Amino acid sequence: MSENTADTFTIAGKVYNSRLLVGTGKYKDMEETGAAIAESGAEIVTVAVRRTNMGQNKDEPNILDVLPPERYTILPNTAGCYDAKTAVRTCKLAREMLDGHNLVKLEVLGDEKTLFPDVMQTITAAEELIKDGFDVMVYTNDDPIVARELEKIGCIAVMPLAAPIGSGLGIRNKLNIRTIVENANVPILVDAGVGTASDAAEAMELGCDGVLMNTAIAAADNPILMASAMRKAIEAGREAYLAGRMPAKRFASASSPIEGMFF
Repeated sequence: MSENTADTFTIAGKVYNSRLLVGTGKYKDMEETGAAIAESGAEIVTVAVRRTNMGQNKDEPNILDVLPPERYTILPNTAGCYDAKTAVRTCKLAREMLDGHNLVKLEVLGDEKTLFPDVMQTITAAEELIKDGFDVMVYTNDDPIVARELEKIGCIAVMPLAAPIGSGLGIRNKLNIRTIVENANVPILVDAGVGTASDAAEAMELGCDGVLMNTAIAAADNPILMASAMRKAIEAGREAYLAGRMPAKRFASASSPIEGMFF
């Protein structure tokens, strides 16, 4: 970003320059994971505690070897949890493994086919985690009322889906995302459904504070190149939002004035 439009955002009291958050799943190996994430410029990296070795298994490769916590903010997530009890237990395990780390991404899923969130179980888990001192970033659907409730109970960031996890469909309901953004007092980050760079730029143009993605980068033919594209898209979309787009018009409007023509 140019100097006059450079800005930052804050999560759990820490200031970040990159508004792109990334996951660690689906890469072909640890080397590709580390290279793609480095190319993305992301500073916050989310890790599925139930699916990724962060030191639980001493004889297997440790994701923290390629994503050192002194360089990245590790964001443990509860992917694969289908009830509040399991999600809470997973967050507590992550806190233990990461020496008291309280920042977590909460997701409680409703079923295996759609991977849509179970809103009731999500709220139950969020309330318990917040009471226990966790800083909760929460995955949810694109319902503005649910987003408002999650903010009300103390979630530090709300993360509505753009489309089903891993679908690559892009933002299906732009009006709801915009409504969530306009009424929020915490960061709003699109989470799930991004497929390509234009989807990421669109989320930022809607006023989102950031975008979290995994499959869009990891499943690309060239993940490292796609990571670079996503970094640029996030920056471009944010600059466009700050600049303020021209009003959309039904009819043409000449780029140069038609009054006072010479002939």
